[in-house]
Amino acid sequence: MYKPEQLLILTTCPDVEIASRIATALVAAQLAACVQIGQAVESIYHWDNNICQSNEVPMQIKCMATDYHAIEQLVIQMHPYEVPEFIATPIIVGFGPYLQWIKDNSPS
Repeated sequence: MYKPEQLLILTTCPDVEIASRIATALVAAQLAACVQIGQAVESIYHWDNNICQSNEVPMQIKCMATDYHAIEQLVIQMHPYEVPEFIATPIIVGFGPYLQWIKDNSPS
């Protein structure tokens, strides 16, 4: 069975300051090669039997699959949400030198 080496992890934060702190911690710990912090988006979702609406800051984390659990733990510890979005998708195909760069910059 194919096991991807690299992942793209998606999460959101309530503001850019929290996103920046999490991104810096991930890169400093060499758990992620790169974390992109996007522009605020409007999220509409169910929470506690209510329809809620809020602005959130999306993040894209490029990392090695072997680091998933450590990344999840760090994000969960630093994140203010009770249940933060945390979705990983395998990188199946990509530009070879970029995929190698992720590997070289997030050593397991």
